[in-house]
Amino acid sequence: MPPLLPPGCLLVCGLRAEAALLPNLRAIHVGGDAARLRAALEQEAPKAVLSFGLAGGLDPALAPGTLLIGAGLWGVGQADAGWSLRLAQATGALPALLAGSAEAVVTREAKATLHAESGAAAVDMESAIALRHAMRHGIPFAALRAVGDPADAAVPPSALAGMTAEGEVAPGRVLLSLLRRPGDLPQLLRIARHSRSAMARLRLAARALTA
Repeated sequence: MPPLLPPGCLLVCGLRAEAALLPNLRAIHVGGDAARLRAALEQEAPKAVLSFGLAGGLDPALAPGTLLIGAGLWGVGQADAGWSLRLAQATGALPALLAGSAEAVVTREAKATLHAESGAAAVDMESAIALRHAMRHGIPFAALRAVGDPADAAVPPSALAGMTAEGEVAPGRVLLSLLRRPGDLPQLLRIARHSRSAMARLRLAARALTA
């Protein structure tokens, strides 16, 4: 049986913390910077690409921490079916259509609109770019994502303020934003709780992939 993480596989993440869950795999983490991701993919010249990390929930039925394996990306193409099936069997991830977005989808209304238009279960900012690269170069692609913020949760501006272009979280930026927008605090605490659930689920998936 082919390996769950094939030789030459590159991990594509938004956050450094996501990449750290699979430390033995080559990884790039780009903090939502599309141009940086495209350049890194060309430079790394991977033999396979795994998009891995958190995703924004679009389907209201999905709870935080739900693990999804992307059957494909809305409007882009299909993931590698055989590889995706092996990943799903190893991790318990649910097959689902994913969506890509050039910007963070942060409001409940925007999530509902994208879900209605696409039928996608979740959205992230890296998978569509990674799949396009894989399709151009004829290499396998898979996406393993855990729902962080669910469909009914808005992501406050203070949460986005803490994200750096290198995929780091800068607590100082978050605190400064909270001083300006103290009303963000309840939503920020909720998002932090949901993100911890999703990261815990990704951690279990990473262990299954390297067992």
